[in-house]
Amino acid sequence: MGQLLKGGEFIVKEDDYKSMFIPEEWTEEQLMIRDMVKDFCLQEIHGLGIERAALMDAEKDRELIIGLLEKSAELGLCGLSIDEEYGGMDLDFNTGLLFGEAIALGFSFATTIGAQTSIGSLPIVFYGTPEQKQKYLPGVASAKLKASYCLTEPTAGSDANSGKTRAVLSEDGTYYTLNGQKMWITNGGFADIFIVFAKINDDDKLSAFIVEKNFGGIELGKEEKKLGIKGSSTVQVFFSDCKVPAENLLSERGAGFKIALNILNTGRIKLAAGSIGGCKFALGRAVSYANERKQFDQPISNFGAMKYKIGEMVTKAFATESAIYRTGANIDKKTDELIASGMDKSEAKLTAVREYAVECAILKVYGSEALDYAVDEALQIHGGMGYAVETGVEMGYRDARITRIYEGTNEINRLLSVAELTKRAIQTKEIDLITPGKKIPAYIFGQMLPFKSKAGLDEESNIVQNIKAAFLLISGAAGNKLKKKMVDEQEIVMNLADILAEAYIAESLLMRIKKLNEKDGYDKEAMEVQTKLLKLHLYEALAKVRKAGQDAIGGYATGFEKKMMNYFLKVLTPRYDVNSKELRRAVADYAIKKNDYPFIA
Repeated sequence: MGQLLKGGEFIVKEDDYKSMFIPEEWTEEQLMIRDMVKDFCLQEIHGLGIERAALMDAEKDRELIIGLLEKSAELGLCGLSIDEEYGGMDLDFNTGLLFGEAIALGFSFATTIGAQTSIGSLPIVFYGTPEQKQKYLPGVASAKLKASYCLTEPTAGSDANSGKTRAVLSEDGTYYTLNGQKMWITNGGFADIFIVFAKINDDDKLSAFIVEKNFGGIELGKEEKKLGIKGSSTVQVFFSDCKVPAENLLSERGAGFKIALNILNTGRIKLAAGSIGGCKFALGRAVSYANERKQFDQPISNFGAMKYKIGEMVTKAFATESAIYRTGANIDKKTDELIASGMDKSEAKLTAVREYAVECAILKVYGSEALDYAVDEALQIHGGMGYAVETGVEMGYRDARITRIYEGTNEINRLLSVAELTKRAIQTKEIDLITPGKKIPAYIFGQMLPFKSKAGLDEESNIVQNIKAAFLLISGAAGNKLKKKMVDEQEIVMNLADILAEAYIAESLLMRIKKLNEKDGYDKEAMEVQTKLLKLHLYEALAKVRKAGQDAIGGYATGFEKKMMNYFLKVLTPRYDVNSKELRRAVADYAIKKNDYPFIA
């Protein structure tokens, strides 16, 4: 078994595919949880009728939404990450991601329960005192207490630490008086408790508080009229001389920003898992419709234009889920390592998620953009019917758009993935990028020699290593030239982020295929299709890396340096001689035959 890589270390080291977790390894218990969640969504939400679900309104249907939350709690679904002693299920992280994928079938309700199980309760799970946990977590797990999370303000979005909400400690030190305004608060319209971020007195850093609605001094705005996720409650929350007991401070004074960042890390990868659930659902609806809809005396699924869309949707979903569950399993492995070393369980879980912050940022972007592609093309496959509310397809199109905005916009997460990796290389010295970077010229020279080995997946493995080398080459050269000015060149950093992401997704997919190749009794037809899917993904990844690399080089280099760097990039992203049309058609035909996303365990 290979040694567990550090977060971000994938860019300089080759991971051991034999020790990687793949979705084909879910246990029977994990699959039972997934199926229970799916059954809940189908019975309780799809059972309302797709058009009814599409038109669900957070204000008009508040009691229905609250009822759904309480019904889900009866199945244990509101206590996923809560310890059993407080009424929860205490699932491992990867199973929690599988829940996130499955609950996507719940449409906007996925946002409601997501706030309850993640941002609304995890600050207490990870940072609460034993007394705070005992007081609040059983109620959250049973949904007797509905939870929400108050971070964003009118003038503080991505720059969360600039918030103006203030908490003033009383002279006798027994309570804080809270004043301020929060916006875009999910579940805010019916929440019983709010996790509120505010600065104490004139502090520079945020602190976090558990605030009960019955403390008084809380006024709610009207339900926001949103583009999508209309069935989830979203309001402004106003605090006016709200008195919060001193014992409701979470962690310590000034720890709020750290709490917010750590909770957002967990939310990013969970959003990616939910996005893939939505992607698979959209694909299933699209394939089913394409098989049923006839034009020119044949199903439209026979046409190449439709196969292009279906093949792309399958490829994006399969590749992205490979990386999501690889990361989730690594977080669990890291958690176990830390607990074995003597670290407190809650601290171990937080530290493990923080370890893979680079990967979480990558996956949030990749997953949400795969979803947006899927829902857009699903609507297109439905044609005019996709525009009608009765099919529910337009709801998916609208609901998906928010995924590129919340849990940190995709722009912020692109910048974050590179910034976090750079920090670990330069400031904390956790990852050595310098030594591998110095070897790149020799590596490039080696790539100029004729590539002879075609055995197995050697060529595909070489492509993945080339993508990593391209990132090291361009990021190193840009960093050396721009130095501290690099932080202001956001376009270049986002180009680098896209290359970094392609390296991680491509490697995860390759490792999964390698492992499946050695799996006894694995379906040969599925393996053939998945190998073609790998080749298709790498073909497209090379094109993306080539363009992102050229854009980055053009953003800082001129003259001979520019010509030289572009030549090196060309060496690292050579022609991959495959028939992308036939590969894509093979993937699509398999999904069309299965009449759904074809690789569900």
